[in-house]
Amino acid sequence: MVDLAKLEKNSGSQKERRRIGRGVGSGYHKTGGRGHKGQKSRSGGTIPVWFEGGQMPLQRRLPKRGFKNIFRVEYEVVNIHQLNRFAEGETVDVEALRASGLVRDKNAPVKILGNGLLSRKITIKAHKFSATAREKIIQAGGQVEEIALA
Repeated sequence: MVDLAKLEKNSGSQKERRRIGRGVGSGYHKTGGRGHKGQKSRSGGTIPVWFEGGQMPLQRRLPKRGFKNIFRVEYEVVNIHQLNRFAEGETVDVEALRASGLVRDKNAPVKILGNGLLSRKITIKAHKFSATAREKIIQAGGQVEEIALA
C-alpha cells in the first residue's frame, strides 16, 4: 500500500524554473532574453496597457454624453400576477413582499406594475403603483395604499 507521507511528484510532471542570466550554457545569458537597451529591458520598465504611444488617448478623444441624475429613485418591481400567492383578504405590505422573496433589496422602495391578472381581493401597501396596476387591483375588489418615501 502507498504511504501518503511518502508521495512524490512523477518525474517530468513539473518543469524546472529557467534560471535567466546564469551563464552562456543557460541560453539566457548576458541580456537575459530582454534584448538590448530601451525601456522594456530595464527593471520596472512596463508600459500601461492603455498607453497609446503619446497620441491623445481614446477616452479623451471621445465626447462626453449625458449625465447622472443624483435624485433618481430605483424601485424594486413587483408585477400583479406575482401577488396571487397571497391569501384572499390579506394585507400585503413591503415586509410581506420581502418575506415571500418577491423583493430582495431591503432599502429600495417598491413599485407595483400591472403585468398579468390579479384573481384575489387583497389590500396592497407599496411606495408606488402604475396606473394599470392600481386599476386591476381595484377591479379585483382589492385596495391600494401608497406609502410615502422615507
